[in-house]
Amino acid sequence: MIIIGEKINGAIPSTGKAIAEKDVEFIRNLAIKQTEAGADFIDVCASVDDDIELATMKWLIDIVQEATEVPIAVDSPNIYTCLESMKFCNKPGLFNSVSMEGKKIDEAFKVIADTKWECVALLNSDKGIPKTAKDRLEVFADLMNKCKEYNIDPSRMHIDPLIEMLCTSEDGINMVTEVIREIKRSYPTIHVTGAVSNISFNLPARRIANQAFAVLAMNAGMDSFILDPLNKDMMGMLFATEAMSGEDEFCMEYIGAFREGKFVK
Repeated sequence: MIIIGEKINGAIPSTGKAIAEKDVEFIRNLAIKQTEAGADFIDVCASVDDDIELATMKWLIDIVQEATEVPIAVDSPNIYTCLESMKFCNKPGLFNSVSMEGKKIDEAFKVIADTKWECVALLNSDKGIPKTAKDRLEVFADLMNKCKEYNIDPSRMHIDPLIEMLCTSEDGINMVTEVIREIKRSYPTIHVTGAVSNISFNLPARRIANQAFAVLAMNAGMDSFILDPLNKDMMGMLFATEAMSGEDEFCMEYIGAFREGKFVK
């Protein structure tokens, strides 16, 4: 599993407060703790007003890079903020994110194409969020044509199949898992990612719903999650699911993670 640590995001109240108060130690500790928990990328999302977003991103990225060598995921709904934030990073990381809306993907791909940066891509377009698996896969096909056009290898892509609230779904996550399976069937080296917590909005006991989703999504082929790596119950579930899926020979990763305290019994 590729873990994208989600904690440095101004939309989280405690992190937003730390950003507003310029609490360097709070941000540094989040970076260190997520690294120790096994994050492969540290997501950095300012979630502030547009006029201070880029300066805030630089401030956050500088703190994170002083605290850890884990690569950064530059995260903003504004692709130009992401493109500028890449310049603050001392090594390639993850561009979060592009979509097939307007010219976003072209603006991003022409910059990252000849780099080692990886990229999250959402399966929405100018028509909005597709409502069926067929429509999402059509957007995916268009997206992969863009990857071919810019010579971006599928292994650099993290496709977000668009995880929506379970409580508004008519068929659970069947549509999402269908999309995941077809993506992985078509491009075995590609990654499928998403924010786990999206599934449980407006539900009680959200952690249980999140864990159940993670297991089912991994079984369909999802191999990259945006989540809280400090949640030891979730991390234990991920390691256990990998082992039961035959992706952890002799359960060595599971045993090692337990010994390192990444999850508890």
